[in-house]
Amino acid sequence: MFLNNLIFSLNATVPVFLMMVFGWFVHRIKLLDDNATSQVNRFVFRALLPALLFMDLSTADFRAVWDGKFVLFCMCVTILSVGIAVIYSMICGKGHERGEIIQASYRSSAAILGIAFVNNIYGHSTMAALMIVGTVPLYNIIAVTTLAVTSPDTDKAKDRATLVKSTVKSIITNPIILGIVVGIGWSLLKIPQPVILSKSVTYLGNMATPLSLISLGASFRFDDAKGKLRVTLGIACIKLVLFCSIFLPIAVKLGFRGEKLIAILVMLGSATTSSCFVMAKNFGHKGIITAFAVMLTTLCSAFTLTGWLFILKTLNYI
Repeated sequence: MFLNNLIFSLNATVPVFLMMVFGWFVHRIKLLDDNATSQVNRFVFRALLPALLFMDLSTADFRAVWDGKFVLFCMCVTILSVGIAVIYSMICGKGHERGEIIQASYRSSAAILGIAFVNNIYGHSTMAALMIVGTVPLYNIIAVTTLAVTSPDTDKAKDRATLVKSTVKSIITNPIILGIVVGIGWSLLKIPQPVILSKSVTYLGNMATPLSLISLGASFRFDDAKGKLRVTLGIACIKLVLFCSIFLPIAVKLGFRGEKLIAILVMLGSATTSSCFVMAKNFGHKGIITAFAVMLTTLCSAFTLTGWLFILKTLNYI
């Protein structure tokens, strides 16, 4: 079991890291310039990521498997995790970079990694879908709010009312949030999907992860990241170790086992999602801390997730 989990974790994370390295490489050899990378980021954020979330959520049967206690737990833990991230950003962050620190510290690869991870172990991903319902909308609403408030562009805002108005507008019109809402609504209303629509959305959704990772790698600058190593190491420790250490014992005490506990583990201890970088760039942030955090947590999560899985399996919780 340990060896299987190790192989799965490496298969899930190393290719992601290599895609980012590939993006950095193609930028170095001038196949992608800064302008092309920026346009790819916009395309991923406004079209591909919403399609990916709609693809995952619209086909889930939420009525049959709904577990209010589990969803509520995921929501509460997400809010508490954000609180910890805010405290860390106040201690270690400066100015506009605090928004990047907060988002990179709490936001996991729930939608991209969660379903695949649970499905690989249990053969289905029902609880991962419920975990996404409890976390991804909050992830994005909090991220939009945080990045908008801390964005360099807010310096141009005339007053607080203007800032509040622009933030609310950003949340309502956020493509990722719209993808979640439409996907959940589609599932609850049990609207059939014609083959043409299903295949088209699948094509778009399948492009989201590789393109976002390539653009992330192409945007990464090692020279800019040199001074961010300390803060990024802190993000990785919070994201991969601290959250699991605090909240997994609580989940066990509340009676969550098996598939639910694995979904919670993915929510707490998976790598910072690559969509953080796309969203940060779209709100005017430099994205250096975010890109470094995604790369570092992706590399380290192959080992930390395996360790947490081994502990849970040894204690017969999964």
